[in-house]
Amino acid sequence: MIKRCIMVFPRFKNIDLIEEIREKYDPLAHHVPPHITLIFPFESNISGDILREHIENVLSGIKPFSVTLKEITPSTSFGNYLFLNITESKEQIIQIHKRLYSGILKEFYPPWLNNEEFIPHLTVGNVNNIEEFNKAVEETKKIKDIFKTTVDSISVEIIDKDENSIIEMDLKLNNIV
Repeated sequence: MIKRCIMVFPRFKNIDLIEEIREKYDPLAHHVPPHITLIFPFESNISGDILREHIENVLSGIKPFSVTLKEITPSTSFGNYLFLNITESKEQIIQIHKRLYSGILKEFYPPWLNNEEFIPHLTVGNVNNIEEFNKAVEETKKIKDIFKTTVDSISVEIIDKDENSIIEMDLKLNNIV
């Protein structure tokens, strides 16, 4: 079984600020670069070729698009998370998420999403200790920076036994027809 995740790795001019926050508050900061999750981690025996074909089919016709993120907010539905919110192209990310969770990936749709709305975001923190979490919320709500990028590719990562990210494939949106 291979553990994978499908995501966008945004490139921001001011990525250093995100990295600084993640260094302090995200235990995965040294395992995976900043990302927007489209398909949550799942384990399967799906071959890379079959997965690539599925992604290319469902994303056919989607062109590169701009995304803007701003404001870090707490999310406590499934832990103590800090989310950098998508403000531009949120609906486009949601549509890609829905398309990907069809066909061969339908069975991997997380049951908790049946009761929760998928809110695209970039996680900048996951803090177990409630006092530290409250401190992080206070510190990060002062950040007013705006993060802009163009989403031009979708990546599939393999998550190894140590939670490290190994990029299996990177599919350019303008090359998918």
